[in-house]
Amino acid sequence: QVQLVESGGGLVQAGGSLRLSCAASGSIFSINDMRWYRQAPGKQRELVAEITSGGNTYYPDSVKGRFTISRDNARKRTYLQMNSLKPEDTAVYYCAAEVVVAGNPAPYEHDFWGQGTQVTVSS
Repeated sequence: QVQLVESGGGLVQAGGSLRLSCAASGSIFSINDMRWYRQAPGKQRELVAEITSGGNTYYPDSVKGRFTISRDNARKRTYLQMNSLKPEDTAVYYCAAEVVVAGNPAPYEHDFWGQGTQVTVSS
Protein backbone atom coordinates (compact mmCIF):
# COMPACT_ATOMS: atom_id res chain seq x y z
CA GLN A 1 0.00 0.00 0.00
CA VAL A 2 2.49 2.63 1.22
CA GLN A 3 6.17 2.02 1.85
CA LEU A 4 8.93 4.15 3.34
CA VAL A 5 12.48 3.13 2.53
CA GLU A 6 15.50 4.70 4.22
CA SER A 7 19.03 4.76 2.87
CA GLY A 8 22.34 6.44 3.59
CA GLY A 9 23.31 4.96 6.93
CA GLY A 10 26.78 3.66 7.66
CA LEU A 11 29.93 3.99 9.70
CA VAL A 12 31.54 7.39 10.16
CA GLN A 13 34.16 8.86 12.45
CA ALA A 14 33.25 11.40 15.10
CA GLY A 15 33.01 14.85 13.55
CA GLY A 16 31.96 13.45 10.21
CA SER A 17 28.73 13.75 8.26
CA LEU A 18 26.05 11.50 6.81
CA ARG A 19 22.94 12.20 4.79
CA LEU A 20 19.95 9.92 5.23
CA SER A 21 17.21 9.66 2.64
CA CYS A 22 13.68 8.33 2.92
CA ALA A 23 11.52 7.61 -0.11
CA ALA A 24 7.78 7.11 0.12
CA SER A 25 5.89 5.13 -2.48
CA GLY A 26 2.48 3.60 -3.02
CA SER A 27 -1.07 4.88 -2.97
CA ILE A 28 -0.25 8.35 -1.66
CA PHE A 29 -2.66 11.25 -1.96
CA SER A 30 -0.46 13.60 0.06
CA ILE A 31 2.02 13.61 2.94
CA ASN A 32 1.66 15.75 6.03
CA ASP A 33 4.42 15.74 8.67
CA MET A 34 7.59 13.75 8.05
CA ARG A 35 9.86 12.78 10.92
CA TRP A 36 13.12 11.09 11.74
CA TYR A 37 13.48 9.06 14.91
CA ARG A 38 16.37 7.09 16.32
CA GLN A 39 16.73 4.25 18.76
CA ALA A 40 19.99 3.28 20.42
CA PRO A 41 20.44 -0.12 22.09
CA GLY A 42 18.70 -0.20 25.45
CA LYS A 43 17.11 3.22 24.95
CA GLN A 44 13.69 4.49 23.96
CA ARG A 45 13.01 5.69 20.47
CA GLU A 46 13.40 9.47 20.27
CA LEU A 47 12.37 12.10 17.78
CA VAL A 48 15.35 13.86 16.17
CA ALA A 49 13.72 15.97 13.47
CA GLU A 50 10.32 16.89 12.09
CA ILE A 51 9.17 18.84 9.07
CA THR A 52 5.63 19.88 8.26
CA SER A 53 4.10 19.96 4.80
CA GLY A 54 4.70 23.71 4.84
CA GLY A 55 8.38 23.34 5.66
CA ASN A 56 8.36 24.21 9.35
CA THR A 57 10.94 22.22 11.27
CA TYR A 58 11.57 21.05 14.82
CA TYR A 59 14.69 19.64 16.45
CA PRO A 60 15.40 18.60 20.04
CA ASP A 61 18.33 20.30 21.73
CA SER A 62 20.47 17.17 21.37
CA VAL A 63 20.76 17.64 17.59
CA LYS A 64 19.87 21.31 17.04
CA GLY A 65 22.50 23.05 14.95
CA ARG A 66 23.97 19.76 13.73
CA PHE A 67 21.06 18.02 11.98
CA THR A 68 18.93 19.45 9.17
CA ILE A 69 15.73 17.93 7.87
CA SER A 70 14.38 18.73 4.42
CA ARG A 71 11.82 17.34 2.03
CA ASP A 72 11.07 17.12 -1.66
CA ASN A 73 7.30 16.97 -1.98
CA ALA A 74 7.34 16.23 -5.70
CA ARG A 75 9.57 13.19 -5.17
CA LYS A 76 7.90 12.21 -1.87
CA ARG A 77 11.24 12.18 -0.08
CA THR A 78 12.68 13.49 3.13
CA TYR A 79 16.34 13.90 3.99
CA LEU A 80 18.33 14.19 7.19
CA GLN A 81 21.70 15.89 6.91
CA MET A 82 23.77 15.02 9.98
CA ASN A 83 26.94 17.00 10.65
CA SER A 84 29.44 17.03 13.51
CA LEU A 85 28.39 13.52 14.42
CA LYS A 86 29.14 12.20 17.88
CA PRO A 87 29.43 8.62 19.18
CA GLU A 88 26.19 9.19 21.08
CA ASP A 89 24.41 9.65 17.75
CA THR A 90 24.92 5.95 17.10
CA ALA A 91 21.50 4.36 16.62
CA VAL A 92 19.07 2.91 14.15
CA TYR A 93 17.39 5.83 12.39
CA TYR A 94 13.77 5.53 11.28
CA CYS A 95 11.74 7.63 8.90
CA ALA A 96 8.05 8.16 9.64
CA ALA A 97 5.33 10.00 7.78
CA GLU A 98 1.70 11.01 8.19
CA VAL A 99 0.35 9.89 4.86
CA VAL A 100 -3.02 10.63 3.37
CA VAL A 101 -3.66 7.36 1.59
CA ALA A 102 -5.51 7.45 -1.71
CA GLY A 103 -8.09 5.09 -0.31
CA ASN A 104 -11.33 3.79 -1.74
CA PRO A 105 -13.96 5.14 -1.29
CA ALA A 106 -12.18 8.09 0.34
CA PRO A 107 -8.68 9.20 1.32
CA TYR A 108 -7.67 8.55 4.91
CA GLU A 109 -4.71 9.44 7.10
CA HIS A 110 -2.32 6.83 8.47
CA ASP A 111 1.18 6.81 9.95
CA PHE A 112 3.82 4.74 8.22
CA TRP A 113 7.36 3.79 9.26
CA GLY A 114 10.45 2.73 7.41
CA GLN A 115 12.53 -0.30 8.32
CA GLY A 116 15.40 1.72 9.75
CA THR A 117 18.99 2.34 8.79
CA GLN A 118 22.00 1.91 11.09
CA VAL A 119 24.23 4.87 11.85
CA THR A 120 27.43 4.13 13.74
CA VAL A 121 29.78 6.91 14.85
CA SER A 122 33.20 5.81 16.01
CA SER A 123 35.29 7.82 18.45
